[in-house]
Amino acid sequence: MTRQGCEGAPSTVAPAVHQDITTCLAEAVGPGGIARDALEGLLPEAGRVLADLRRARAAGTQSFLTYADERDDLAALVTLAGEWRRRFRRLVVLGTGGANLGGQALAATGPESERLLFLDNGDGDRLDRVLSGPDLDSTGFLVISKSGATAETLAQALLVLGGTEPANVAAIITQPGESPLRRLASRFGLTVLDHDPALGGRFSALSLVGLLPAMFAGADGTAARDGAQAVLAAALGVPAPQDSAPAMGAALAVAAMQAWPAANMVLMPYGPNLYHFGLWYRQLWAESLGKDGLGSTPILAPGPVDQHSQLQLFLDGPGGNLFTILEAPETAPRRVDAALADAIGAGYLGGHRLGDLIAAQARATATMLTGAGRPVRRLSVPAADARAVGALMMHFMLETVVAAHLLGVDPFDQPAVERGKELARRDLESEP
Repeated sequence: MTRQGCEGAPSTVAPAVHQDITTCLAEAVGPGGIARDALEGLLPEAGRVLADLRRARAAGTQSFLTYADERDDLAALVTLAGEWRRRFRRLVVLGTGGANLGGQALAATGPESERLLFLDNGDGDRLDRVLSGPDLDSTGFLVISKSGATAETLAQALLVLGGTEPANVAAIITQPGESPLRRLASRFGLTVLDHDPALGGRFSALSLVGLLPAMFAGADGTAARDGAQAVLAAALGVPAPQDSAPAMGAALAVAAMQAWPAANMVLMPYGPNLYHFGLWYRQLWAESLGKDGLGSTPILAPGPVDQHSQLQLFLDGPGGNLFTILEAPETAPRRVDAALADAIGAGYLGGHRLGDLIAAQARATATMLTGAGRPVRRLSVPAADARAVGALMMHFMLETVVAAHLLGVDPFDQPAVERGKELARRDLESEP
């Protein structure tokens, strides 16, 4: 592996995403960084995983790769989202985990994201306020559960159908086959849209699961897939794994796990519209890798707010963290009045946009962390729009899958979560 590969020039993922890992390495930040030989030792296997993914993409056998290239379904999704926008002033999405996190991340890029409400945590009080609200007649509900048997989502759907007209349920998204949600839809004559049965929830953001609610908010679904496609082509089209940014990211993460038994992956997004992307990433990483005593803990620390909470720990705490600072420029044009700023002794803010301050804080955070000997990866996008979020999603899906194979775990199952669901069902059934 060349030094240039570590510094990031061949790691340009696409026009939408750029990666620089220079300050992840021990040679740059000292003993708290990743050893070059540890990173290089993982790259041959990462290359074999990339070759497997190339074959899967060509054969169409891995659904999360397929959607980046799919375009034939988009016209129908645009039409359906437009119909819902005309019918409903607000759309409430009922779903949890992978059924909603991707939609939230993409919807944040839409100009009317305030028209969406995600009830994702089984919060009965919030649902009751919606069902008791004065605008219920103009509120639509989208119910999403791949299995059709997610307990929280089923309970919410049953409460909705007990408190409003079936016509207010815009659609149910669930996989084909017999399930409680399919039976509910049949009983009330509800529209059912098929969830791809081969697509895990946390990998479903670029399917109708994530795109439909995002399109309702005015997000550009075509741009999201374009960004994902560009990342996929760049990541899989290179001759060596050190030239593939997701493969390098995966190798870095696994090298960190090998170096630190209680490794944490800290994502620090600076810029608009990226908080919900961070929540999506957190589930993807944790649920895909946390198996058989392996994995690492993902920590979301959005900037600049967490400079005022977690950064003290990150700088002076015990270490064992691999940081990713994700930067997207703020494009709001308003600038601070220079004379007013100077009059109150804050002249350094004069003439600047709020986004200029956020960008400066991102750079300062990176400088402080590396100065403290902490390994820092830099990711940047030119704008936090749908194309960039789609690109980031594909980057991290690939990174997660490669890391899983390096660890020797299956990235697509979640056995511990399924056990928890079964215990909750048994508990309810045992109540008198």
